[in-house]
Amino acid sequence: MKSHRIFCLAASAALAGTAVAMAAPLTIDDYCDVKTAAPHSVKEMKPLADGQTYSCISDDEKSIDVYSYRTGKKVSTLFSVDNIAGSLKISEFDGYELSANEKKILLWNESEQIYRHTFRAEYYVYDVARRTLTRVSEAGAQQGAILSHDGRMVAYQRGNNIYIANLDYGTDVAVTTDGEINHIINGTPDWGYEEEFGVINTMRWSPDDRRLAFIRFDESEVPAYSFDNYRSYCQEDPLGDLYPEAYTYKYPLAGYPNSVVSVLSYDIDSRITKKMDLPIGETDYVPSMEFDGKGDNLMVMVLNRDQNHLDLYKVNPGSTVSQLILTQTSKAWLAPDSYQMVDYGENDFVIGSDESGYRHLYQYNYNGVLQRQITNGDFNVTNYYGRDSRKGVHYVQTTSLGAINRTVASVDGKGNVKLLHGEEGTENAWFSRDFSYYLRSYSSATTPTQYAIYTIGGKQVQLVESNADYAAKYASAPKMEFLKVKNADGQEMNAYIIKPADFDPNRKYPLMMYQYNGPDSQEVLNRWRMEGIFYVASQGYIVAAVDGRGTGNRNRAWAHAVYCRLGQDETADQLAGAAYFASLPYVDAERTSCFGWSYGGYMTLMELSDPSCRFKCGVSMAPVTDWRLYDSIYTERYMRTPQQNKAGYDAASALERTQQMKSRLLIMSGTSDDNVHYYNTLKYASKLNYEGTVFDMMSYAGFEHSLRMCNARARLFDKLVDFLDSNLK
Repeated sequence: MKSHRIFCLAASAALAGTAVAMAAPLTIDDYCDVKTAAPHSVKEMKPLADGQTYSCISDDEKSIDVYSYRTGKKVSTLFSVDNIAGSLKISEFDGYELSANEKKILLWNESEQIYRHTFRAEYYVYDVARRTLTRVSEAGAQQGAILSHDGRMVAYQRGNNIYIANLDYGTDVAVTTDGEINHIINGTPDWGYEEEFGVINTMRWSPDDRRLAFIRFDESEVPAYSFDNYRSYCQEDPLGDLYPEAYTYKYPLAGYPNSVVSVLSYDIDSRITKKMDLPIGETDYVPSMEFDGKGDNLMVMVLNRDQNHLDLYKVNPGSTVSQLILTQTSKAWLAPDSYQMVDYGENDFVIGSDESGYRHLYQYNYNGVLQRQITNGDFNVTNYYGRDSRKGVHYVQTTSLGAINRTVASVDGKGNVKLLHGEEGTENAWFSRDFSYYLRSYSSATTPTQYAIYTIGGKQVQLVESNADYAAKYASAPKMEFLKVKNADGQEMNAYIIKPADFDPNRKYPLMMYQYNGPDSQEVLNRWRMEGIFYVASQGYIVAAVDGRGTGNRNRAWAHAVYCRLGQDETADQLAGAAYFASLPYVDAERTSCFGWSYGGYMTLMELSDPSCRFKCGVSMAPVTDWRLYDSIYTERYMRTPQQNKAGYDAASALERTQQMKSRLLIMSGTSDDNVHYYNTLKYASKLNYEGTVFDMMSYAGFEHSLRMCNARARLFDKLVDFLDSNLK
């Protein structure tokens, strides 16, 4: 999908040539603290309409400033908390959005997280010319607020209903009245759409601001899930009251009812809402809805529950009449990363598809006629940045230098692909509005992320961030090396190995295999990372990983090999990779282990209970232990429903293999995980107990799936290394 967002210099960033001090010895926090282990990043930059400037939040987070691409210098200030006229003031803000005409700014503060991406906040609109601030609503925090193109109205959701605040008249009109918690949601997604389709807002203004389209979710029949929501001791009021608070929300497990969705359009003048005439069944999804480039029609995707048939409809929001213009099908699953890579232009649209066996871009007119295949070849398009309509050039990110690399390229009208830099590693770009400048980020396994602004011709205008001080700090850290390893069927897998910084080829080291290996995922990437697995290597371990069958950005046959049979080929491939690394002369084959998180935690359990397992021990963090216990959208994409594929679910269940567990296990989970529920771990531990298996277990009270609170990751890797040392050294 087209993205014009780029980023600007963060506070205290180190530029090239800056003197750096002698690096201190690295600690576990240096490897594991999510705030400090990452390289210096850059703040979000928003390209402005003139194509020559961008806006970004100041280092003190008190203002929104305008900078020149050409010089990198500040040229003006759009907003400052210290320069607000009128009686209404704010002292801070969490984020902002500009209206299309750049005359108004939507600001928000006092944000309260809901799920992974969504939040509630207090919203305000700032008039750039008058320097005045208007509160969007006095009736409580809002969710998903979006500013109309002319900046005169704000649509938002509260209490599962949609409202429109007219700033000129000071009115606050209810668009819907049927919203009810755990029953009807208007304008924002349910948990599944947010987590598995990446949808965070389903309200869309028409380009002329005459209509507001939105998706309605009826989750009345979706079963509710509840757990005790404890609080960590790093929070205020640790562990809550004497009676812990129960957290309840709608969460459809595989095979259970999902939300029933419908698409509606609200006319601003008549205040009439119409339901679009679309063939959406009670089990279908609507993973995407946008207005076309001219604003005449809604473009609505309808996906079947098996997620192997997608229809794209053109819908007249006035008459409600729909027309099918495009269909995509698959013998396995359709990947959201493909069909959600879509851009609606004035006269045509661009969409991704895997139909050739690789992910490429195709251009259609609005009658559904294919005009051209934009990209072609034995590589994948992994991002679409948009097109320079004046030159007829598209800009993309690809795997043309190999699946482990990401390179930015231009594609001309004849399909010729030109790499902007052509450097192995991971490259991304954020373009100015007129595609005359771009911010490039680049990293590799040995180079921390660097940011610089370039002209479209490739001339560097400004080095924004070199991370020189960061690179010096981590110069002594273990490094990642890439190689190829054969899988269980003799096919090559991408792999990496991390050796201790003081590696001695004459020594024998214990091995830890790290894995994720979920469908369409990728662990082996040529990019900079500094995290807990490097800490493990620093403690005297060889760490290795392979991307087996099912993983992404090879070809579709490689990914689809695991369809309806999760856990089988992946386990065989991980164990084949482990056998290769155990055969190396500097690895002690009698001291091997595995570790994984989430899907990787599931892989750990499957590997340790496989008859051919040679691991002495393993660590499983936040695992799915039976796919019947995980959410419907993700699970059914790869497995269909349990009713359709009982044998596949049985074979994929780690719970069904516990009696084969012969290695020592450490299983861990956060008790407030709303993604992979703690119940997965409890159920697995209960079965091991019942069968008399000795194992280790650790719980993180009040923590969610990723353990990003309170530096808990450092404590996790402390425990992991302690466990490995106890069993392997």
